[in-house]
Amino acid sequence: MSREFELCPGRRVGGEQPCFIIAEIGQNHQGDLDIAKRMIRMAKDCGADCAKFQKSELEYKFNKKALERPYTSKHSWGKTYGEHKRHLEFSHDQYRELKKYAEEIGIFFTASGMDEMAVEFLHELDVPFFKVGSGDTNNFPYLEKTAKKGRPMVISSGMQSMNTMHQVYQIVKPINPNFCFLQCTSAYPLQPEDVNLRVISAYQSAFPDIPIGYSGHETGIAISVAAVAMGAKVVERHVTLDKTWKGSDHQASLEPNELAELVKAIRTVEKAMGSPVKQLLPCEMACNEKLGKSVVAKVTIPEGTVLTLDLLTVKVGEPKGFPPEAIFNLVGQKVKKEIEEDETITEQAVENVKNVKC
Repeated sequence: MSREFELCPGRRVGGEQPCFIIAEIGQNHQGDLDIAKRMIRMAKDCGADCAKFQKSELEYKFNKKALERPYTSKHSWGKTYGEHKRHLEFSHDQYRELKKYAEEIGIFFTASGMDEMAVEFLHELDVPFFKVGSGDTNNFPYLEKTAKKGRPMVISSGMQSMNTMHQVYQIVKPINPNFCFLQCTSAYPLQPEDVNLRVISAYQSAFPDIPIGYSGHETGIAISVAAVAMGAKVVERHVTLDKTWKGSDHQASLEPNELAELVKAIRTVEKAMGSPVKQLLPCEMACNEKLGKSVVAKVTIPEGTVLTLDLLTVKVGEPKGFPPEAIFNLVGQKVKKEIEEDETITEQAVENVKNVKC
């Protein structure tokens, strides 16, 4: 069982805690502060636990040539990649405004720090936890510095190997024990055959003392729900107000009705996981009373007969008698009175009842 820790104030993850659901707004806000607020409200209304953005200090995330590269994609917001990213990047003051808005409506707010300086700002902003995007998971100096801030961490594992994830664990664990891994495949949209949900189980075996979760880029909600059934304690999905908007992430994002359905489905699955103890439940009693079978006499059995299997059969009987699983234990027992053909075998008819109990 994965160890629990407090990811956000008053909200623990891992163990038997409910799945923590992150609505990844990312940069699907189109660079518009009002749209960003609408998306935070949408995440709250749909039942997500956290609204998450992506924060970059562009000169620290990209080198000059990367920012100057022409960007002619249909998703571009500028002639160069730098112009495109600047259009989508909120200022520090705008982030403060967004965090305040999230607090006012009652949803946790954080962002992926996409470079070390972005992490510094988010630490100053006092986000409850750091999200490490897949692109920085093998950035070991970044990981070490982020871990030393002392805030909980959620670390995605897209584009990484199991060997790298072991290294990540060995770097982070001694510094900051409050972190979890998310299985992730960095493709947008993600095809089912590339999801590899079994990695969740592999992580649970390899890292039994941390919670494991899932960050999905597939279409629909079925795979994310399946991840929760496999034990994912954190689920992150990109969200949008309109999949037709410009931007490469929208197609792999959930619209409001889908996010609401995902949250509902996850909470239903959590209820359905229930207990590992298999037993007759109170809700099954009516069915058992109506259709549960009993051992009955196949033929008339005289008083004093020692029961053999050929004297017995199983039917829905009235009244209830010995359950079917007791039939082999009845063999060899002596009856105290005559039992008519098709009559239920009851405790009152058998001498050594204690030897028959299953």
